[in-house]
Amino acid sequence: MIILASTSPTRQAMLRNAGVPFVSESPSVDERALADRHPEWQPADVALQLAKAKAEEVSQRNPHSLVIGADQVLAFQDRTFSKPHNEQECRQQLMTLRGNMHSLISAVTTARDGQALWSHSDEAKLTMRQFSEMFLDSYLASIGADCTSSVGGYKIEGLGSQLFSKVYGDHFTILGLPLLPLLQHLRQTGELAS
Repeated sequence: MIILASTSPTRQAMLRNAGVPFVSESPSVDERALADRHPEWQPADVALQLAKAKAEEVSQRNPHSLVIGADQVLAFQDRTFSKPHNEQECRQQLMTLRGNMHSLISAVTTARDGQALWSHSDEAKLTMRQFSEMFLDSYLASIGADCTSSVGGYKIEGLGSQLFSKVYGDHFTILGLPLLPLLQHLRQTGELAS
């Protein structure tokens, strides 16, 4: 059995649409606390280590199952962004990113019986356009509490696409899961037909 250590509707939809049979289980990993304990980690390290922690934690509770853990961080200049806690924090993040390029780093790890087996990370670069405050007000009013469900406060697959002028990188990485490398790994391990 394959378990996705995530309750993210976007990650679930990616796996489901790709034909991967799985069940979903929420990991009990305090992401911010773990990252805060390791200030030396670079953004790519944060994404990989959190994906690994989620996969290993859920796999300890589910012997013999293959568990997929994933994480995504937003890196801008010398800062790493997490999911905003509220609309005000979302507004501040979007104003900071406005008119600038930032990176989304997505990582995935598989684990079995509490041991990581494989990991992969990928980076995409996105340039946010110089949107008006009036547009930002309208955007936040439209998405409401959904602004706290993803790093940066946007979902590029929806209304968030209007925030951007340029995007460089893999679409699945932007959505939070390096899907094609994961599918290749699942074929190599016999979880999926090759």
